[in-house]
Amino acid sequence: MTAFLRHRLYPAIALLIAMTIVTGFLYPLVVTAVAQVVFPSQANGSLIVVDGRTIGSSLIGQAFSQPEYFWGRPSAAGADGYDASASAGSNLGPASQDLIDRITAEVDRLRTANGDGPVSVDLVTTSASGLDPDISPAAAEYQVARVAEARGVGIDAVRSAVARHTEGQLLGFLGEPRVNVLLLNLDLDGVVR
Repeated sequence: MTAFLRHRLYPAIALLIAMTIVTGFLYPLVVTAVAQVVFPSQANGSLIVVDGRTIGSSLIGQAFSQPEYFWGRPSAAGADGYDASASAGSNLGPASQDLIDRITAEVDRLRTANGDGPVSVDLVTTSASGLDPDISPAAAEYQVARVAEARGVGIDAVRSAVARHTEGQLLGFLGEPRVNVLLLNLDLDGVVR
């Protein structure tokens, strides 16, 4: 039994303790320290702070329903949507009558508010997380006239704000162009640019 302990069990326990220290403590500390130095905003949640008050994150969508604001993607996260602690998609399949009814109602709501132009698919479908903060440039363009009228400003001023917040493809070929809804709305409020 003593030979077994010395040759098998003790090395296994020592390796378990060593790997716990390395992977459970040292590695996370190093990664956290590097992230704080290289990407401090992202490492801290990309929070948007105005006058000492946190009003959101540029990485998490929020509900906007007033006509003077751009509206983001619908959310299936949580009972009322946009619940970051309940991030999830709707899990409804393309043949689901609930999904068809929800999308039809959303298209009707958007057309009532914005007119009969083509409705961008990202304005009526939820993302996989339910918290997508971005919309497509086409979805933003679809809402420009409503937002300009509700704010009493020219369409060109609103289009200019959309252009300032349109991000292209990552590295020129990854993903799709997108517009961050929260940052765009804050720009229109004169809070951030």
